[in-house]
This record gives sequence, structure tokens and C-alpha cells, in this order.
Amino acid sequence: MTAPLVIFAVGNPSRGDDAIGPLLCARLADWLDDEGLAGQIELIEDFQLNIEHVLDLPGRQLALFIDAGERTPGPFTFRRIEAVPGLAHSTHALPPESVLQVYRQTEGGAAPPAFVLCVRGEEFELGAAPSAAAENHIDAAFALLQKLCSRLELDFWAALGEPVAAPVLAEFATSTAGMA
Repeated sequence: MTAPLVIFAVGNPSRGDDAIGPLLCARLADWLDDEGLAGQIELIEDFQLNIEHVLDLPGRQLALFIDAGERTPGPFTFRRIEAVPGLAHSTHALPPESVLQVYRQTEGGAAPPAFVLCVRGEEFELGAAPSAAAENHIDAAFALLQKLCSRLELDFWAALGEPVAAPVLAEFATSTAGMA
């Protein structure tokens, strides 16, 4: 059975605050187990989004992309996204909107409703530990994740998020461009 929600947590754990996605993924996995919700949510952790992640979308009710953002307003932004044709992409390292667009092109229909949780990061140096500010932002983002994972309803998620926005490529993964 396909879990109704797929969460992609991306980031490089060896680059300071770029570890935000993987840290939230690990924390969320433990919480989901404790709450008995693990079967409803599939967690996918990776260094970056790739074209192959399109294969994880069929049969989902919702999709969530989590990453650190260098210029993100603190502590995080949460918004719905849509497929965007024409964004630059390759078969290696895609923004979330491009993953949705590739889905549209390969499956011939719209991807499941998708959201981005972009958590503010400040220090992305190789070998650095996550910053104290990032730890605080992770705590705030985790509180939102608990609410989201407790109610897998599009209307509820949409009410908690910002309106559908222009591509978040400039915000999402700006810290990791060329790093992973």
C-alpha cells in the first residue's frame, strides 16, 4: 500500500545548516513511530532532488519537500507549489517545481498537491555542525510538521501555508547549489 503522504527531506549533513532536512527527517521518523503514524507517511532523505524522485509520487494524496534555505525568512516558510514548465533542470538536481513538472510530463496528469517547508539556515560550511539558530528553526519547523502529519488534509495544509507562490527555486536549496 502506498502511503498517502510522501516527504522528501534533502540536504547534506556534512555542511552545517544544510543538515536541516535530514535532521528533521530523523526526528520526524521517531515521532511518527511513537504516534503510530509511520504507515501513513513515507520519508525519503537524499542530498538533493533528482528526476528519479518522480517515481515516488504516484498514488499520493500529498507531497512535502523539506530543505534549508539561506535567504529564507526565519524560522521557515511553508507554501504550496505547482509544476512550473521551463525551469532549468537536468537529470541531476531538480527544484521541487521541476519534479512536479516531470511528473506531469511523464504521467500525463497533475502531481499530487505539493508543499515546500524551507527552513532558514545560516552556516553551510563543509564540516560545520548545525548552528544554534538552525536548531531553533528546526524546533519551530518540527512543531508545524507534527500538525501536518496529524491531519493529512489538503484544506488544512493550505490554511496553514502561504498561497501558491512563484517558484521557490531562489529560496529552496540556494545554500546547496553545487555543494552536494
